[in-house]
Amino acid sequence: MTQFIKRIFLYFLCFTFSMFSLSSAWAAPAWPSEASAQAEGAILMDADTGTVLWGQNIHQQYFPASITKVMTALIVIENCDLDEMVTFSHNAVFNVEAGSSNAGINEGDVLSVKDCLYALLLKSANESANALAEHIAGSTEAFADMMNARAKELGCTNTHFANPSGLNNPEHYTSAYDMALISRAAFNNPVFEEIDSATYYKLPPNSINQEGLSIYPGHRMMRKSTPYYYPGIVGGKTGYTTLAGNTLVTCAEKNGLKLITVILKGSTPQYWADTKGLLDFGFGNFVSLKAADYEKTYSFITSDLNFSGLSISKPEALILDPESRIILPKTAVFSDAVPELSYDISSGDPEGAIAKINYRYNDRVVGCTFLEVNQALLQVPEEKPAPQNPLPLEELSTPTASEDYRERALRPFEIPLAAWLVLGSVALVAALGGIISFLIYRRHREEHEFLIRREQRRRRLQDSGISADEFNSIMEQRRSTSSTKRRGRRNGKTKF
Repeated sequence: MTQFIKRIFLYFLCFTFSMFSLSSAWAAPAWPSEASAQAEGAILMDADTGTVLWGQNIHQQYFPASITKVMTALIVIENCDLDEMVTFSHNAVFNVEAGSSNAGINEGDVLSVKDCLYALLLKSANESANALAEHIAGSTEAFADMMNARAKELGCTNTHFANPSGLNNPEHYTSAYDMALISRAAFNNPVFEEIDSATYYKLPPNSINQEGLSIYPGHRMMRKSTPYYYPGIVGGKTGYTTLAGNTLVTCAEKNGLKLITVILKGSTPQYWADTKGLLDFGFGNFVSLKAADYEKTYSFITSDLNFSGLSISKPEALILDPESRIILPKTAVFSDAVPELSYDISSGDPEGAIAKINYRYNDRVVGCTFLEVNQALLQVPEEKPAPQNPLPLEELSTPTASEDYRERALRPFEIPLAAWLVLGSVALVAALGGIISFLIYRRHREEHEFLIRREQRRRRLQDSGISADEFNSIMEQRRSTSSTKRRGRRNGKTKF
């Protein structure tokens, strides 16, 4: 029944949207572009929609350094529980560059996945990255394959990972756009966001740190004690190698707008200023809107499901995804975004979605929402348990044959009212279309027959020797006589 209703709604949407032209943005304000960055690669992306608000060399390949650990953490969170225990191998501890960042964890130490993730993201511990990779995939090489597969799923096209830590390797690179896609997926994961947003964590005691180790984030914009602190910051990750230069991922949120910046091949301290400038630009020029609060072009569908004085508006037949957002310049209004209806629904889309509305602002997609069948229409009321009957079983009555027949006869009417109303509306429209088509056909047929009769008369008169002028005169006289008769009939004066 669920698939039946979805199919009916889909057919009705196709027909209805074909009869309504969606509004277009004729004079939409220009997209803001007054931003800059001194880093070679930089991007500002909306975390909710994935819209690129501003970018510079966003598809150019660069070495990522330790911002690689954003992808490492995401894969770990998606593939194991936080309370699993990780044993640090000799390879995990010592297969790192001398002097690279670490959390003082030794070979043979055992930490939980949760502890390892805090060490990974806050302390940028390379031995933690290796140990987590071995715990998940058996080796760092196999884990790198998982990283590359996940990057491809996220839409990355200029990324290849060779290790889980980000240490220098010619085959280890990414782009600002790809790293923003990875960071967007990470910061939309609540576990990642909780860990990465921490400003303090105490690692448990191990063989090197007998009393444990207090760790703090390396991202200076998260620390109120530094001049780089940024109000509204959610989290981020720093990176540096001699080949990569300074790299930085940052996420901040204000007034319902969640932004991500990526800096590649930056320099100290300018990459902090680049990040701050991009975030200020984003929060100062854009606004995030819930599409369900503003979208009206679909509402006629629900209203069209009112038939013969009946209404299914409570509950509505179709609803919009209440959480979907679009992002627009602050100088624009919602109607400046042009909606485009699509029926390409994937497995990752909301359950019950039958259509997708993409919103385009000038030359870019700025978000989408989903048109869904209201689940309230599909819920079958729970059967109430039959009351206990004090009578003996042999005295309980059984349904008669006529009652059983009546029950089976009424079963077709158990289909939800919405389905019947949709079917009735479609049938009515089809009937009207058929009547109009028939009337047009009959009109054309009458005109065609008139022309044939006229041509036959002309030939008979010409065959009898009448000239063209005489023929035209006769036809004009007949038309005049015919008009006089028609006027007489209308006035009730025609004699028979």
